[in-house]
Amino acid sequence: MSCARCGKEAEQLVYRHIDAVSEPELKAKVLSGELFVFTCPACGHKSLITFPVIYRDEHLLACLSDRNLSVEGLEGVAGRRVSDVGSLIEKVKIFDAGLDDVPMEFCKFVTRQELGKDVDLKFLRVDGADNDIIFTYPENGQMQMLAVGFNVYEDCCAIVGRNPAFTGGMSGLVCVDREWAEQFLR
Repeated sequence: MSCARCGKEAEQLVYRHIDAVSEPELKAKVLSGELFVFTCPACGHKSLITFPVIYRDEHLLACLSDRNLSVEGLEGVAGRRVSDVGSLIEKVKIFDAGLDDVPMEFCKFVTRQELGKDVDLKFLRVDGADNDIIFTYPENGQMQMLAVGFNVYEDCCAIVGRNPAFTGGMSGLVCVDREWAEQFLR
């Protein structure tokens, strides 16, 4: 790998498969983003690196790739394809919180409508005694945080449950994101 600032060549350990159950330290590095940061040993410059990787834990098999892939053996786990590091981190956080990304995408849609802003919401965590959903989004060069009542997520779960078309055709690795959700809301 070569540094974007000084051009120095350096080795970078790249993980193509992460089994978060047997290697929880790698899961922590995924969640912090550390796994995807190259630090130049010569000048100290840090840059984001993206590479195809398969992440698996007890709830999720996510593939960070720009290609459609075929997989088998997804019984009991959600199969997701993501196109960027931030989306991989978000999927892990959603499933770690015991939530489902399908109603979460609808929850984001409702939240954007209520805000009256076209922002890129990312799930951060569930927080507080009322289990508020905490989203982040960039605005004016700053990251904003927004708390949404858990009831919005629960309402979205009920809507998904009443509409089997939302999840009926899901098999293999599915890209569940804003574009995916909005196809149902047009």
